[in-house]
Amino acid sequence: MNLGLLLQFWVVAIAGRINAYQHAVIAYKDEEIRCLREQLKKSTGKDRPRFTNQQRIRLATKAKELGRATLCKINPLVTPDTLLRWHRKLIAQKYDSSRAPKTGRPVIAEEIKELVLQFARQNPGWGYARIVGELGKLGHTVCESTVSNVLHANGLDPVPDRDKLSWDDFLKAHWDSLAATDFFTVEVWHHFRLVRYLVLFVIDLKTRKVTIVGIAPEPDGQWMKQMARNMTDCFDGPLKDKTMLIHDRDPLFTKKFRQILKAAGVSSKKLPPRSPNLNAYAERFVRSIKHECLNKMIFFSEKQLRHVINEYVEHYNIERPHQGIGNVPIEPVEEQSVVGKIACRQRLGGMLKHYYRKAA
Repeated sequence: MNLGLLLQFWVVAIAGRINAYQHAVIAYKDEEIRCLREQLKKSTGKDRPRFTNQQRIRLATKAKELGRATLCKINPLVTPDTLLRWHRKLIAQKYDSSRAPKTGRPVIAEEIKELVLQFARQNPGWGYARIVGELGKLGHTVCESTVSNVLHANGLDPVPDRDKLSWDDFLKAHWDSLAATDFFTVEVWHHFRLVRYLVLFVIDLKTRKVTIVGIAPEPDGQWMKQMARNMTDCFDGPLKDKTMLIHDRDPLFTKKFRQILKAAGVSSKKLPPRSPNLNAYAERFVRSIKHECLNKMIFFSEKQLRHVINEYVEHYNIERPHQGIGNVPIEPVEEQSVVGKIACRQRLGGMLKHYYRKAA
């Protein structure tokens, strides 16, 4: 026999045995998978298991090498289309740039953002360039466009009208030199008839401290001249450190009254007609003293009226907290302790109360 033919016959025989062996292995694996599916369906009601991402990666990699035709023959746990879809997904993830590190301008820190908004709200005349300069003084380097974007996002104008000035801003600019005065009335029983008393007071707009200047049933021009002298007394007058006094157009604020103030260096400013809001701090004090004290009492003498008003004003200036200045008293007499027994100081029979801690 020819040696070449013998060698060819031998190769075919060996290939046949290998092919038969592979078919036997595949048949065994098919049967093994079928048994596992039966057990899975019996325990969970489903014949397909859930795979983890790592398992899907391994199966998809092997499935790509076999191809669709071979996969259809070997009865895999998942369909050939699913395996090939997993493979395509792996390729897509490889070239997906959405998870790559982001480049570009970093996000502004929350602390800097809060400072930008704080500066803009507390200083309406500041633009974005001025705010950048203030941040630089604090050690924060921020570009102008970033500050402008923050202001835009929060409804603030990056380039405000610097000439615009509200009445509140005007008052605050003149706090140290500005005071206000006004009257309020109280009815007092006197010899079986009601007598109206007028109470003149001055309020320091910066500290909210109130000073009662005078109380009279029938004030006139001479009385007002004396009140002007009392107000501008160089030792204890409420206007001794002030240069401007605002008041309404009450006829009692006479020309002579204003001249005495001017001679003492205090400019008198009349408010426009029917504008109580322009003297809001004085109006608020009148509301407070009437609501908290005067409207709850009946007065039978001028002496009683003076005592009640003096007690309330002392309580107002020393003990009562005021929301307009941070909800603290105007000028507390003593330093409040954080320890010790809580005590209550009462005025006017308990109508006015002040709570404090006794020193330990």
